[in-house]
Amino acid sequence: MGKGLVVVGLAVAALGALLMAGLPLGRLPGDLVFRRGGATIYLPLGTCLLVSVGISLLSLWWRR
Repeated sequence: MGKGLVVVGLAVAALGALLMAGLPLGRLPGDLVFRRGGATIYLPLGTCLLVSVGISLLSLWWRR
């Protein structure tokens, strides 16, 4: 349990460092933004796909 928490913490820290360095997470092709009047709807489809693939690869690596 302890190792898992350390790995999750390091992964979150690494993601934060990448975002601060300028990784365009949240503005990828496939992310949809609808603006009408005073309302904005944001659907991060491309970002969700990228995060899902990353988590899948990480879990496959972790199980080996």
